[in-house]
Amino acid sequence: MLTVTSVNVNGLRAAAKKGFVEWLAGTGADVVCLQEVRAEEGQLTEAVREPEGWHTVFAPAAAKGRAGVALYSRREPERVRIGFGSAEFDTSGRYVEIDLPGVTVASLYLPSGDVGTERQDEKVRFMGEFLVHLGGLRDRAAADGRQVLVCGDWNIAHQEADLKNWKANRKESGFLPEERAWLTRVFDEAAYVDVVRALHPDQTGPYTWWSYRGRAFDNDTGWRIDYHVATAGLAERAVKAWVERAATHEERWSDHAPVSVAYELG
Repeated sequence: MLTVTSVNVNGLRAAAKKGFVEWLAGTGADVVCLQEVRAEEGQLTEAVREPEGWHTVFAPAAAKGRAGVALYSRREPERVRIGFGSAEFDTSGRYVEIDLPGVTVASLYLPSGDVGTERQDEKVRFMGEFLVHLGGLRDRAAADGRQVLVCGDWNIAHQEADLKNWKANRKESGFLPEERAWLTRVFDEAAYVDVVRALHPDQTGPYTWWSYRGRAFDNDTGWRIDYHVATAGLAERAVKAWVERAATHEERWSDHAPVSVAYELG
């Protein structure tokens, strides 16, 4: 069994002070994918940077205090790759992947965007390049007899069932028709699978992010924007998926919740 957990930590140094270290010590995951780390390795305590029993890979952004992704793996990776061959985005702290036996696992932090601004233009450029990468990654893995799993904060709610207030967000970044259409291309053209949705096809949510504003968490007014996106062969081996939603607002150590899937690898 391979259990993989993905979570946007909303600043790893802050999360470490609010419960991430204790959560990591107690998790049963074999791989943990982090996004929005917002720190370089030297800024992290040893308990976070090199926790006992884990191999860690950090990919910080060149712009200090922004983005950043990381992977924690109980097994030492066979290969590590930071970035996906993009002149614009490889130093932006948005993508890292490792090879484990039979599977490539990646942590992705897709740009959030903001309608009518350069941030949205950046998101569109990233999506264009990343779709090409996904196709190439799928083909290279298939040639090597491997599967692929891209976990992370995709910053797009794909369907109406993926956010509470979908009607009010139809013109907002994260639920724009063109963004949702792009994610459909990931699943149709690139032939990847939204693993959690495949396991829970008729469920609203499960939500993975709640704004800190108002009482979004208490009212479960959330978005499902954190995904396990896998090649079909791996998706077929997924047996269980769950979101670790905190019991109370005060117990949260991020505005996102960890999303876990157990894969039965045979």
